[in-house]
This record gives sequence, structure tokens and C-alpha cells, in this order.
Amino acid sequence: MQEEIIIAGFGGQGVLSMGQILCYSGVMENKEVSWMPSYGPEMRGGTANCIAIISDTKISSPILTKFDTVIALNQPSLDKFESAVKPGGLLIYEASTILNPPTRKDIDIIPIEAANEATKLKNSKVMNMIVLGAFLQKKPIIKMENIIEGIKKVLPERYHHLIPLNKQALEKGMELAQNVGVTA
Repeated sequence: MQEEIIIAGFGGQGVLSMGQILCYSGVMENKEVSWMPSYGPEMRGGTANCIAIISDTKISSPILTKFDTVIALNQPSLDKFESAVKPGGLLIYEASTILNPPTRKDIDIIPIEAANEATKLKNSKVMNMIVLGAFLQKKPIIKMENIIEGIKKVLPERYHHLIPLNKQALEKGMELAQNVGVTA
């Protein structure tokens, strides 16, 4: 198993944290990991992305142009990385802020209204965990208990009281992804 992921959005949306959590969690499962962040000098409000690779075997290079999964948290990221999904790959995007949805027919596309759901949970900062939960529902490459441990590693200790909320957000994302395409 090797999963090559790029996560992209505005600085402050938790893009880099999502990649770190995946990679720390992968290490806990004795997987090979690579995390490569990229962000503009303005960080918060500027664009940010990170490449996360989780693998059962050695990783040859952290520099990629095509990905198994693209997670886009804003329109500029979707516009930039939609074409970078390998045919048959997965594109998850934050649907409540996207005006021009993806158009490809050769990939799986999962729209998640994570910003709206984060508002319902009364904390906009868990939007990234909702999207991460959706990803893990579609591609369960890491066990949930290790994701929670990864969150503990990435979140500063002063925010550890928010771990139950983050777990709730992950579960909400999994539920949303499970229901994508289900008609009432």
C-alpha cells in the first residue's frame, strides 16, 4: 500500500496539520511516511499545501506531480490540483465554499460541506478534521485510534481539551462521506 496525497487550501485552515497528523499516525503503524509542506510567506490567509505519503515500503521521492488523493479546501486549490489526481484517484473538496465544482469523470469526487458542519459543531477550526474524516472513510489507510494519537502529537498541549471535539469532527466527516451519493 502506498497513498500519495496533496492537501491544499488557505493558510490557517489546518492544511499542514492534516498532513502531519496522517504522517505521525502512519509512523505509529510502522509505515514509511513523508511530509513536505509548502506555503507562502504570509501563511495565514495565503496559500498552503502539503504532500503526505503513507507507505508499507520505502518512499523513493517526496516530490510528486500526480496524486492518489487531492484534498482541496478552497477554490484556488481545487483549480490548481484537480488535474493532479491520477485517473481512478480521489478528489475530496470543501463544497460549501466552492463555486466551480470539479468536472473530471475519471476520478471519484467527494464534496463535503465541512465549513457548514464545523459551524454546527460551534468551532470553525475543526473543518479540517471533518474533511480528514471523510478521507479516512473512503481510504481507511490509518486506524482511528492512531489518528487521535497523531492529533495529540500535532496539537499543542494547551489545546488537548479539544481532542474530543476533533474526534467528533472526524466521525462527522466519516458519516458525511458514507452518505455521499445516497438519495433520500
